[in-house]
Amino acid sequence: MTAPPDSSTSPQGLTHQEVLARRAAGQSNYAPLKTTRSYGQIFRENLFTVINFVFFAISLVMFLLHRIGDGILVVVVIFGGVLVNIYQEIWAKRQLDRIALLNRPRATVIREGQEEEIDPNDIVLGDILVARPGDQLVVDGAIVGSGRIEVDESLLTGESDLIPKQLDMPVYSGSFCVSGTACYEAQKVGCETLAYKLMAEARAFRRRLTPLQVEINVVIRVFMLIACFLWVLVGISFLSSRYSLNEIVQRFAVIAGLVPAGLLLAITLAYGLGAVRMLGQDVLIQQANAVESLSNVDTLCLDKTGTLTTNQLQMEEVYPIATQDKFEIVAQLADYAATVTAGNRTSEAITHAYPGKVRSPVAEVPFSSARKWSAIALDDDTYRGIYVLGAPEVLSRHLTLTADMLDFIQSGTEQGLRVVLFAHNPNPTLLDSETAELPDLQPLALLRFSDQLRPEAYETLEGFAQAGIEVKIISGDNPQTVAALAKQAGLQDIRLVSGAQLAEMDRAQFAQTAKDCTVFGRVTPEQKAMLVKAMRQSGRYVAMIGDGVNDILSLKQADLAIAMESGSKATRGVADIVLLKDSFGALPRTFQEGQCTRNGIQDVLKLFLVRTFCVTLLIFATAIVTESFPLQNKQSAIVALVGVGFPTMFLPIWAKPGLLPRRSMVRSMLHFVIPSTLTLTFVALLVYLFYLVVAVLNLPPGSDLTQVNYAIPRSALVTILIMGQLLLLPFLKPPTPAWVGGEPFSGDWRYSIVAGVLLAGYFLVVSIPPLSRFFELYPLGVVNYLFIGLVAIEWCFILRSIWRSRFFDRFLGIDLS
Repeated sequence: MTAPPDSSTSPQGLTHQEVLARRAAGQSNYAPLKTTRSYGQIFRENLFTVINFVFFAISLVMFLLHRIGDGILVVVVIFGGVLVNIYQEIWAKRQLDRIALLNRPRATVIREGQEEEIDPNDIVLGDILVARPGDQLVVDGAIVGSGRIEVDESLLTGESDLIPKQLDMPVYSGSFCVSGTACYEAQKVGCETLAYKLMAEARAFRRRLTPLQVEINVVIRVFMLIACFLWVLVGISFLSSRYSLNEIVQRFAVIAGLVPAGLLLAITLAYGLGAVRMLGQDVLIQQANAVESLSNVDTLCLDKTGTLTTNQLQMEEVYPIATQDKFEIVAQLADYAATVTAGNRTSEAITHAYPGKVRSPVAEVPFSSARKWSAIALDDDTYRGIYVLGAPEVLSRHLTLTADMLDFIQSGTEQGLRVVLFAHNPNPTLLDSETAELPDLQPLALLRFSDQLRPEAYETLEGFAQAGIEVKIISGDNPQTVAALAKQAGLQDIRLVSGAQLAEMDRAQFAQTAKDCTVFGRVTPEQKAMLVKAMRQSGRYVAMIGDGVNDILSLKQADLAIAMESGSKATRGVADIVLLKDSFGALPRTFQEGQCTRNGIQDVLKLFLVRTFCVTLLIFATAIVTESFPLQNKQSAIVALVGVGFPTMFLPIWAKPGLLPRRSMVRSMLHFVIPSTLTLTFVALLVYLFYLVVAVLNLPPGSDLTQVNYAIPRSALVTILIMGQLLLLPFLKPPTPAWVGGEPFSGDWRYSIVAGVLLAGYFLVVSIPPLSRFFELYPLGVVNYLFIGLVAIEWCFILRSIWRSRFFDRFLGIDLS
């Protein structure tokens, strides 16, 4: 419990008895917002879906037809995945609830003349609250006392201009204090506040799909339409042909398996794996799409202060300019730093080096990133006049910088030191705190401050380069200072520009400069946001790191907003990701994890598409050529499990980082999917027809085609499909140059080993009678399996030749450059 600012003039606030009485009268700020789903919602949204109803109906019919094995298989495969999804979402709900509890904002109130840190829910009507830079206003009210602040109401109004607030002016919850310090009285609390009314619906849980998930949903819906079309055809065939109800249900089940319902589960698990890995790197994911955003980032914008440096300024030198004694200048400087109400790192460093006495200013203009200076006006027996502290190049409009002063500034910036100017005007009445205009000034001293580089800065920037991410430093400090520190941190090819130069450029020049330069100094918050916007418009996928309220505008412009845990509450509030423990050094690995997640998902999607397209085409092809149906439900299930299901468990885990081409994911996969699907379908159809013809020729004399045993052709079809899908794994991640065709050389043997193990597992299933009977597989014998294996190997050579000749790429017009 501490005394409030300027306790001689600040309101005393409510007494504890008044607080209890108003709380009992229902005048508290308690108005909980529903931020996550209930357990009932999670169960309903995962269980009661159209596709689940279809599978449930199919399994029920199979149980009624006494095909218990088929019914159990449908339940285990489909509803097993649903249960995993439910468990994961419940775990996520508990984590979100826990995070919301741990990161609940605090409010500063004045009660009985003393400051208290309380939960916003404990605020009551009439409470007096304190707003300081970076604080979010948590209730609606009006300014009381002599304080003055500037607030950012952009989250409420969409306008980024800073709004000055002083006595009796209204303030609104959801806005942020950017500069100054003031007290305000709570006049509306709980459900009556503007922020609650605006955010009650916005903060309710919504299932926001990432761009990747949107594309995957399109794929799933296309296959659902195909399945519905086939179901209609199968239903018509039941009415117009000799097929039994048992056969029709089997076909319904196989067609239902064309809808890759397990694909979303695989994607969800891949995202969950990435989020768990990032949590181990002290990275808190606040938005669902942040994992995918990480995989797309190619440009990272960061501020020098708090990211490259520790933001712990230390006074290095005072260089007196005025003719008066240095000790007198230092005394004035010390009193100035002690008197300003809205302190920052610079004033804290001065106070730490030179403790001063608190004066009573007649006017004050607090520091802001847009102005680059702060000022107070004193009129007492010791000091009289205006005292200003700010950036030399900004204050140079009000005074003349001599050659010696310019040399001192230049040498400091080349060493990576922060240089500020302390100046004076003897007339205190010339400072207008409303217009923030300065009179002509006389320089008193130049100050140098050092800001220590983070120990991990060099290694971090090197990690960004390895991840293919371009780093751009955007700072309010002198560009030469920023460039010197960036060079110390290992940033290469430094091209710098100042905010003043940016202000003179037209739109085209500004956009080109944003693209070409790497260090931007003395930029305003508005310029910082414009730079981020310009980079995005040039086709970059931009991440922005910030820790102060001056970074809010640029964070909201970025594709991915990242905040430091030690930053302001406002900054953390708009961020997609928060770096716990200010773990700046974890970012390169985090970006790589995002790339791994997306690359793994793309590999999963390729295998799903090949399998689903292949079975779909086989259904049409066999119906046209033979009027038969290629697979039974259990046979389709083992093809899906061995050929796709088990391999996709490993793809996200072993995926490697790397930026992906800037085009639609589905379009980018046509190079791999189309040749694989068409050739495998054709080869599988030939194998099926070969064994079907053999089965027909082996019929006893006088038999009709209704007596054909489809067990052998279907078993042969299952075998060639599984072999083909497993052989796609070495093509997907070529272990040697000989396998390079559809994808670049990987050198990773793990995928090929998994393919070999799964193929051995399939033959083990075939060789064990109970398992082979369960999956309705007919043991074909060694000779037949060798024959099918040779066919599969020949298919590999044909497929590789097609990829290397780029026949389909040229036909489809796919640009792989």
